[in-house]
Formats: sequence, structure tokens, C-alpha cells
Amino acid sequence: MGRLLGFVVMVFSLLCIGCGGEETPGSTTTKKVFKYNQPTPVTSLDPAFARNQSNIWAVDHVFSSLLEFDEGLNIKPLVASSWTISEDGLTYTFTLRDDVFFHDNACFPEGKGRKVVASDFVYSLNRILDDQVASPGSWIFKNRVRNENPFEATSDTELKVHLIKPFRPMLGVFAMQYCAVVPKEAIDKYGKDFRANPVGTGPFVFTKWIENQALILGKNEKYFEKGLPKVDGVRVNFMGDRNTGYLEFTKQKINFISGLEASFVDQLLSKEGEILEAQKSKVDFYKAPFLNSEYLGINLAQTDKSPLKNKYVRQALNFAIDREKMLRSLRNNVGKAANAGFVPRGLPSFNDKEVKGYSFDVPQARKLLAKAGYPDGKGFPEITLTTGTDYQDICTFVAKQWEDIGIPVKIDIMQSSTLRELMRKGQVSFFRASWIADYADAENFFSVFYGKNSAPPNYTHFKNDEFDRLYETALNENDDQKRFALYHQMDRILIEEAPVVFLFYDETARFSHKNVKGYTNNAVNLLKIKRIEID
Repeated sequence: MGRLLGFVVMVFSLLCIGCGGEETPGSTTTKKVFKYNQPTPVTSLDPAFARNQSNIWAVDHVFSSLLEFDEGLNIKPLVASSWTISEDGLTYTFTLRDDVFFHDNACFPEGKGRKVVASDFVYSLNRILDDQVASPGSWIFKNRVRNENPFEATSDTELKVHLIKPFRPMLGVFAMQYCAVVPKEAIDKYGKDFRANPVGTGPFVFTKWIENQALILGKNEKYFEKGLPKVDGVRVNFMGDRNTGYLEFTKQKINFISGLEASFVDQLLSKEGEILEAQKSKVDFYKAPFLNSEYLGINLAQTDKSPLKNKYVRQALNFAIDREKMLRSLRNNVGKAANAGFVPRGLPSFNDKEVKGYSFDVPQARKLLAKAGYPDGKGFPEITLTTGTDYQDICTFVAKQWEDIGIPVKIDIMQSSTLRELMRKGQVSFFRASWIADYADAENFFSVFYGKNSAPPNYTHFKNDEFDRLYETALNENDDQKRFALYHQMDRILIEEAPVVFLFYDETARFSHKNVKGYTNNAVNLLKIKRIEID
């Protein structure tokens, strides 16, 4: 009865506590709880289903993987204290820390979490490949690790991973939330309900999840990174209306908001993307590269009777867009014009001197239209651009610019989930899309155009023999500079062939109150709360 009462008090405390910390009922200590809004609800707290931002952030609070990225996209130890890679690139050997424990939970004897050993990772990583689990993350290992015993525990603290062929970005894969360690005891006890009963090793312990309303997490007092976390808990609100979230932020009922909304962005930022003078004393603004390329995709397998089949038309579309004006007027300069190919800023291989993309050049666009057989747009049939509601403003902007050179455009608006399904089935010809990095290597972006990949990720059905040859060569190149040179060649092919209209490289836009200390940006768009403090 005492344990149940303690749990109830803890939940009540976390639900009621204020942003700056308040006296917890029945306690003499002040609890500091970090609160933020996530407009898209969490659908699962199981790492095997960490496929979107809301799930990834929540899983990252509760679980730990072998490795992690720092704010500079460098691979750092986490549960693995060190690692080696065999000369042939086929075997990765990880040495694990011996002071990592699973959270206390009823799935363990006497409810006490046990030490993590290498066989736990063997179980967890094999689980990603298990057809019965049906993890959307199975692709990270398929056709990369060997079929028999791909993951091997040679001792309690040594894990080996065996690949079929070298894959240079593999360390980044092990930093993904899909690869977090889970205890078999919890899966055995909760089964599919593990999604709502997570047991991890991360800085915060699961307390309560009220689906579509709030997620409550408490501090892991046994966390293995000494001195962390620095706050006593986390509350995630799921207010789908960003305006409501912003209002709660202005009332200081939440500490932090992420993302932009046209209805309130001008209350925070100037058109040049700077925090307004009136807000500087109250709010901190963080802007940084985010590994996300925004684009308009052209389904090359469905354009036989469309002018979009003509490369010169696709190039003309690219030259006719004033990306800087689009970002300034619609996104308050959060984001950078995609003028150097598909690989976004923030990756080590990005080089806008080696890769020259599209600028705003209306005369060149008109010249290419004429070359394609449509002088001043004469005879050009109406094309349909399909988008989700969130990007209606951007699509309207580019459509107007195309109409100025004689290209008529109809915008078809639908739910994002419906559009993604049509893209997957190849049933939409021209569509708004984005590609967010799964791991911090340009290979992940080029996989979107590799001819042997279907949709996803190759929604444009692009196929180019020289591009495919360079892609396969890059996979086996361990010298970074040589691999980057191959990447630049691939990006130049994409610019020439233009299977997409390049829009912009995304940036994160985040805001916190002045009492939040220790926040750091990162280009993989994780919210790392473990080092955050609240005054």
C-alpha cells in the first residue's frame, strides 16, 4: 500500500508542478520539471517503433543506445564505452560499461532493475529484425548484417556485430533510438503493451502516459552518467494546436516550444530571423542546421505524357523560384535556400563551393522552357502539385512564381498521411516531401535516389546508372575525403537531372524561457533534456 501511495503522490506532483519548480505536496524539496509541448502525439514508447519525432524524443528520454551524437554530430560513447572496427569493415566490436542498470520495474525480481549485459543488446537488436514485432526500423539492418548470428555476445561486456559488406555510416545507425536496449523480462511481461510500459536505462523513468494528453517521466536516480539528469522530471503535453501551445508558453506553463506557426511567429521573430527586441529579456531563441531537405518530388515513372518528363522543364522549375524571398516571407528566415544539391547544411560533406545548385534566374528558366518546346509557356498543360495542409503556403508561393513564366499549376491539398501513402504506392506525380536524416551521413540522403531502392525512400523512381555506380563505390570508401568527393559528384548529377525541385535546407527554431539553462542544439533534431537545468 505504501508503494502505491508513493506512486500516486509522485504522479500528482508531476502533473501539478509549475515550470520554475514548486513545493511538492507532502515534501520539503523543490521539484524542477521540464515541460514542453509536442503537437504530434506519441503513438508508442517502444524503441522498435521510434519512427517519428514525437516517438523518438520520448524514447530518447527513457532509453539508451550503444552510442550517441553530440551537438557537433560526432559519435560518442553511451552504453558502449569503446569500440573497434575490423580491417575489412565487417565486424564491429563494442565494449560495454558495467554500471548500466535497467529501471526498477515489476518485471524484475523484487522490482529491482538488473545490470545490462551484452546479451541484452543481442536480444534488442534481433528484435528489430523480428517479423513478428514488425518494427518499421527493420530496414536499418536488412541486407547489412549477416543472416546467421548477426549480433553476438562474447562476454557480458563485449558485443560483436557482423556485416555482410562494409557500410561506412554504421556507427551512426547504432546511435539511433531503434537500437536502444530493452529487457526481455519486460517484453515477456507486457507483450504488445510494452508500448505503454517502457523499461529502459535512460535518464528518465516512465511514470504515466495519458494518451493524446500528457506523458510524465521521473528522474532516474541510478542513471549511469554521473550528475545527470539535472532536472527532477519531464512533462510532455500533446496540444495539437500550436497556437494553444504558444499561449501556454507565454503564460510560462511550459518551458519550451519547437517549430514555427504563421499565426505567432511574427510575435517572436523578425523577417530576418532574429529574436525581436521586445522578447530578448524573456525568451531565448535557438536556430541551427537541421538535417532535413525540403523538396518537391517528381514521379518519373508516372510522367510519360507530362511535360515534367522533360529534363529542361524540371530545370526551368528550379530556376524560377526565389528561395530567399520564400524563406524570408513565409518562414522568417528559418532555413537556408537549397542552392547546393540535396545534401543539407550541417553534414560534414556539405560543400557549396564544390556543388553549385540552382539560383533564382528567370531569364534562364524562360530559355529552358523554350528549349523544351514551350516558349513563354505556350501550350504548357496545367500541372497538379499535391501537398499536405502544413505546406500549402509554400506550394502556393512557388505556383505563383511558375505561373509568372507561363506554367499553370493546380494545388491539390490532402492529409499528410494520405499523401505519404500515395507516394509509397507511386500514385501521385508531383508532390511536396522532405527527407530527414536517420543518421548523420550524406549516404542516407542519396539512398532516396538509388535506382535499386523502391518507394520509400525512392519516391521519384529516379534511376541513373552513373549515380548508382558512385553510390555503391561510396559505400565501400573509408577515406572521408574520397567519399565526400563521390558525394559531390552524385549531387551534381541530381542537379543536372532535377528529379526534384530543391526548396530549402531546414533549420530548427526553438524557444525557451530564461530560467532554462544548458540547452544545446543538434542537427539530428533531438531534444536532450538530461543536461538541462531550471533556475
